[in-house]
Amino acid sequence: MKKPELLVTPTKVEDIKLLTEAGADAFVIGEQRFGLRLAGEFDQDQVKEAIEIAHSLGKKVYVAMNAIFHNDKVEALTKYVAFLKEVKADAIIFGDPAVLMAVREVAPNMTLHWNTETTATNWYTCNYWGRRGAKRAVLAREINMDTIVEMKENADVALEVQVHGMTCMFQSKRSLLGNYFEYQGKAMEIENRKENKNMFLHDKERENKYPIYEDENGTHIMSPNDICIIDELQEMIEAGIDSFKIDGVLKSSNYIIEVTRLYREAIDLCVEDEELYEEKKEELLAKIEEIQPENRLLDTGFFFKETVY
Repeated sequence: MKKPELLVTPTKVEDIKLLTEAGADAFVIGEQRFGLRLAGEFDQDQVKEAIEIAHSLGKKVYVAMNAIFHNDKVEALTKYVAFLKEVKADAIIFGDPAVLMAVREVAPNMTLHWNTETTATNWYTCNYWGRRGAKRAVLAREINMDTIVEMKENADVALEVQVHGMTCMFQSKRSLLGNYFEYQGKAMEIENRKENKNMFLHDKERENKYPIYEDENGTHIMSPNDICIIDELQEMIEAGIDSFKIDGVLKSSNYIIEVTRLYREAIDLCVEDEELYEEKKEELLAKIEEIQPENRLLDTGFFFKETVY
C-alpha cells in the first residue's frame, strides 16, 4: 500500500519546520481575501518564506484561492496567480472557474486542486474538473466511507479527504450575526465577539457550542465537534486515497503539531504493520482526546452515516 500524503494547515510561518518534524508532507496556506477558512493568515512575503522553508525540507505548499469571488476581485486574480508562479507554489486550490481562467492566462503549467467545499460528491464531477486541468479533487465532508471508496475506484484525479478538524456548517458573504446583534444592541450574545477564537453560538437544548467567526469572506458557523478518524484510516489507505488533511482552523499551533505527530504514527503503522496499527489505534485516539479543547468532542463526521438534510 502507498502512503497517503499528510496535509496540514499551519497557523504561521514558524510552524512549517515544526510540522515537518512532526511528519507533515505538505501545507495549505494563503490569505483570507483569496482563500476560505484558513488556519493562519499569510501575506505575500510570508507565502514566499513558507514556500522556501518547505521546499528546503522537501515538502510541498498549496495556496488557497477557493473563496467566492465577486467582480471587485477578478482583476486581482491574475496578479496573485503570477505571484504564486514566481514563488514556485506547488499547487493552487480553487473552486471558482475565474481562478482556472487566470491560471490558464499567466501560469498554464500550475498544478490545480479543485475544492468547492460541498459539491465534490461524485466521481463524475471530479473527472469533469480533471478534464479542465485539475489534478486533484478535495472531497466534500458530507459523504460517507463507502462513497469515498467508490469515488476513488472511478476517479481520474487524485482525491483528498479531511480526516481531522472542524467543518463549516454555514457561510454567508455578509457579516450576518455581528450586524444583527449590534442592531439589536445585544453584541454580548456572541461571546467575546472581538476575539474570533472565542465566539460561539450556544444551543442550550442540545448543549452544543458552534464556533463562529467573521472575516473578509463573511460569516462562518462551524461544527460543534471535531472529526477524528485516526482509528479508522485503514479502509481509505487500502482504497488508495491520495491525501489526508488535518484542518487546523481555530486551533493552536501546539495542538496542530501534536495531532500531526499522532496521525503520522497512525499512517505509518497502518501501511507498514496493520496488526500493530490495530493494537495501537485506540491509544492514539486516546492521546488526541487528552488534548481536545473542553467544549469540543470528537466524532467521525459523516464517514459512517448518510447525510440527512
